Amino acid sequence: MLTPDDNLLGIYLKDRRAKLDPAAFGLPLTRRRTPGLRREEVAQRANVSATWYTWLEQGRGGAASADVLDRIARALVLTEVEREHLFLLGLNRPPEVRYHAAESVPPRLQRVLDALPLSPAYVKTSTWDIVAWNRAASVVMTDYGALPPEQRNILRLIFSDPRVRAAQTDWESTARFVVAAFRADTARAGATKKVAALVDELSRLSPEFEAIWRDNDVRSTYGEVAKTLRHPRAGLIGLEYSAFAVDGRPDLDLVIYNPATPADADLIRSLISGAASKD
Repeated sequence: MLTPDDNLLGIYLKDRRAKLDPAAFGLPLTRRRTPGLRREEVAQRANVSATWYTWLEQGRGGAASADVLDRIARALVLTEVEREHLFLLGLNRPPEVRYHAAESVPPRLQRVLDALPLSPAYVKTSTWDIVAWNRAASVVMTDYGALPPEQRNILRLIFSDPRVRAAQTDWESTARFVVAAFRADTARAGATKKVAALVDELSRLSPEFEAIWRDNDVRSTYGEVAKTLRHPRAGLIGLEYSAFAVDGRPDLDLVIYNPATPADADLIRSLISGAASKD
């Protein structure tokens, strides 16, 4: 059982330090009695006093500031999860959110999408750019592959693509949900400045967007929602919307639209079959 005297921060710092390879930092390997970097080497990389860093590991240095913990995290080459844990130990709170542009989608995630043949599904970033999708999504929703990457943004499509707008049986309700969830997601990801240009552009081009954006509503993306799309060839298709966070990738969400009934699944199957015959 842990007691108030347990120096969890110091234990964690020492453990992370011991797991670093001095050679990776161009440091000499001679005369090292213990594995990993020395305390003074971490202190130098973090631009803090070696004495103060030693006291911090020993539980005698007092509370470190967020800036110092951030520098120590970089000095120790911590991952985002490890950096968060460092802040929780050192300040009893997670670090301030900082935005990271999404990297490429791992192949395993594309395989998850492809394993859903009758469920339109895609992966979106925290700024609502669609970065991966399956065949069903291309046929039922939008042919994302035919769009330039900068146009594959859900907010942009809802407000500037007539085909996407026509597919919504209740466009205003959908638009309000998208804007409110987009606002919440980008703020949570620390990406408000990143999307400022998009917000300004849509505000100029769409009075409807500008009015909805001024309402300052926020909503969660997660959960399950029933949705009906109006397809130009198949007519109305009932879908059940679900969104999931991607484990280990806070920059990505997996969105799945399952057919609501067997009849809806048959419609999607027919559309996919028809598209395949044209390929």
